[in-house]
Amino acid sequence: MTTPTGMPSRRQLLTGAAAAVVAAPLAAAPAHASAKDRPTTWDLTVLGTSDTHGNVFNWDYYRDKEYDDSAHNDVGVAKVATIVNQIRAERRGKATLVLDAGDTIQGTPLATFYAKQEPITETGERHPMARAMNVIDYDAITLGNHEFNYGLPLLDLWIRQLGFPALAANAVKVRNGKPAFEPYVIKKVSLGDGAPSLRVGILGLTNPGVAIWDKANVEGVLRFEDMIATAAKYVPIMRERGADIVLISAHGGDSGVSSYGTELPNENPTALIAQQVPGIDAILFGHAHAEIVEKFVTNEATGEQVLTSEPSKWGQRVTRMDFTLTRERGRWKVLSKHATMLNTNTVVEDPKVVAAVKAQHDKTVAYINQVVATSVVELSAAQSRYVDTPILDFINKVQADTVAAAMAGTEYADLPVLSISAPFSRTALFPAGDVKIKDVAGLYIYDNTLEAVVLTGAEVRAYLEYSAKYFRTHAVGAVVDPATISEPTVPDYNYDTFSGIDYDIDISKPVGQRITALFHAGTTTPVADADRFVVAVNNYRRSGGGGFPGIVKTQVYNAQQEIRQLLIDWAQAKGVIDPADFFQPNWRLVREGVPVF
Repeated sequence: MTTPTGMPSRRQLLTGAAAAVVAAPLAAAPAHASAKDRPTTWDLTVLGTSDTHGNVFNWDYYRDKEYDDSAHNDVGVAKVATIVNQIRAERRGKATLVLDAGDTIQGTPLATFYAKQEPITETGERHPMARAMNVIDYDAITLGNHEFNYGLPLLDLWIRQLGFPALAANAVKVRNGKPAFEPYVIKKVSLGDGAPSLRVGILGLTNPGVAIWDKANVEGVLRFEDMIATAAKYVPIMRERGADIVLISAHGGDSGVSSYGTELPNENPTALIAQQVPGIDAILFGHAHAEIVEKFVTNEATGEQVLTSEPSKWGQRVTRMDFTLTRERGRWKVLSKHATMLNTNTVVEDPKVVAAVKAQHDKTVAYINQVVATSVVELSAAQSRYVDTPILDFINKVQADTVAAAMAGTEYADLPVLSISAPFSRTALFPAGDVKIKDVAGLYIYDNTLEAVVLTGAEVRAYLEYSAKYFRTHAVGAVVDPATISEPTVPDYNYDTFSGIDYDIDISKPVGQRITALFHAGTTTPVADADRFVVAVNNYRRSGGGGFPGIVKTQVYNAQQEIRQLLIDWAQAKGVIDPADFFQPNWRLVREGVPVF
């Protein structure tokens, strides 16, 4: 592994048992059998990535240094490229395909810079993820939900910049019901050793949640159909058109549940697709950021075992699927299939990918290191999940002030303005002294825009109760460990806190009965069910992301202003970040009225 500057990494030379274990899957798949009583066999290898999220280099832009975590994972498609090159070289003359299951152009300051600061739609420059992935030369990729974050013009340009197909069979045009993108491809590949060509069908399925999460970008233009039904439609078509083997690249997890309820098709249906749709050999999937090396699902119609695999996130892993095939009566038959997982921390970055994107990386680093303000004290988000902290109140202050100013002179001018924020990052930090763009970006890591709606007191309470399910139940007197205080099934970004009202969350109570005090700010006046508030909220949440109650309604404010930029602008205008200007402790965790912390 090397840094983007080419300097050797401390993990470049992995040795010992650990390195051997993670490197082992690079061994070649078995060659065709030689025993006379066995049929002649050939093999196909499929490599897969997913949820790379704008990571080209092994670089943490928020800390401005080489990426590292407690497990010493590495990130970035520059390292993916090295693994792909190794396996292609090892299998020279044999069939090796490379796929991706989506969420590619959002997630790092590098990706944001070329969507927002210097958008490729204005400059015509090639997107860094197009540059990197073209060097790898993928065979096909699937569009993830985050591909739609920056609007359809940028997405369409990025697709045109790719040297391979971008698939999304279940995204159709509202005006005529026709596919908005390529649904599938059938690739004719050579297996070597004089074998007849193998026709590999690859179907791409994107996530129906786009209709909620990026409603402003797709409403009235695109419709997102059920992933299971779409697979059932296209798999037979692909077989009829000559596909000998069918692979699906799906941007949806395999839990079978959705974060947004039942108003849209299932968000995470991969296992259901494998179970219900006959004719599928394997599914590469993503979206949940999980590492699932090899999972077989039995198809209920045929009894066949469908191989599924999910390669974690950010380029940390590469799925390797190996298929052994033979010919029977002039047709291809899959004799066996299995999957292994490759760890990118075992290799260095590919120099061709580094060269292709380094100038864009350097420009991004220079941008995010611009100083925007001076903080009078250090502000940390480390405790923001369970303690009211100044750094989250900074977000709420900027959001509330922006919305309050917009409400002036409207029918909502006299309503109290509340604001909602979530602890997106446990490592976010404003140092005492210079605060840079990277520090603000590290606090607000998503490209959300600011909106506002009107909620009643009853709706505010219901929203808070829903949010409070984040916490495990802790009996009075039981030890409360911050490390295990939350339910592992609820991500941090789905725990929302409010400013502008005072409230207690009793974590000794059952879910749904935890808001034991709810008052107007700075008073002992209880919030009544009929009270009305203007509530500042991000577009993801307001559109239904996370399934919070009552928030999906017509906005009273939607100026399409990015929250991260509003935070940067506020800091630049003030010049000084002082908690005295925005910190108002207004919520706490309790048990029977006694504070937990």
